[in-house]
Amino acid sequence: MKKEKNNKIIAICYDFDKTLSPSDSSLDFGYFDKLGITKEQFWKETLESQTLQNMDNILAYLYYAIYKAKKLNVKIKKEDFKNFGKNAYFYKGVETWFDRINNYAESLGVKLEHYIISAGLKEVISSSKIAKNFKKIYASTYLYDQNNEPIWPAYTVNYTNKTQYLFRIKKNILVENDSRVNERMIGQNVRIPFENMIYIGDSVTDIPCMSIMVKNGGTSIGVYENVPAKKELMLKLYKNNRINHYVYADYSEDSE
Repeated sequence: MKKEKNNKIIAICYDFDKTLSPSDSSLDFGYFDKLGITKEQFWKETLESQTLQNMDNILAYLYYAIYKAKKLNVKIKKEDFKNFGKNAYFYKGVETWFDRINNYAESLGVKLEHYIISAGLKEVISSSKIAKNFKKIYASTYLYDQNNEPIWPAYTVNYTNKTQYLFRIKKNILVENDSRVNERMIGQNVRIPFENMIYIGDSVTDIPCMSIMVKNGGTSIGVYENVPAKKELMLKLYKNNRINHYVYADYSEDSE
């Protein structure tokens, strides 16, 4: 097999919620409707439980999503999460973004690859309309019983461990539990160097990944909604050298 030239491959790594989708979480696409509760109620109770038990915030929401369904006697299965993903909605232009940017890259002789690195549910994201565009989706997931009902968080992605996936992409060690990612690789053994990576995110939870990009010659882009506080955050991150650029969350052809 002909070896790929690493200077011809570029990886774009995306957060999901508030980066590609205006949703607050991957539960927005059907979970709350199925349980007959509001998302405000869910997150209030999750925060109370998280604070009381001193839990990691990602583990807290994954646990409480199961707990709340059982408390209300509502069965949630893996198939439900997949169906929620089919309802996922996106910022303007996202659904056509990948074809357009891939064509542009091809015109430059560049191979472009797309990756998701998100704390959201993998079952939801991988069933969305845009899932086919990603080489790999790194996201939180559940362990399921024999009835395909979630019983425990099997894998979590949070703001600190997000960074490992940049190294996995860099070294082409893409399987989540492959410990070879910790081995040192240099020169031709590195498939996509950091300077050939772009990270796109929207909040303070993306700062570790953004910082790695900036410090190692990659590109970090912050996106924001039409809310003053969101743009102020991006400006702050830009001034603190955490991101290279910040733009309004519009992926349309003629947008910034």
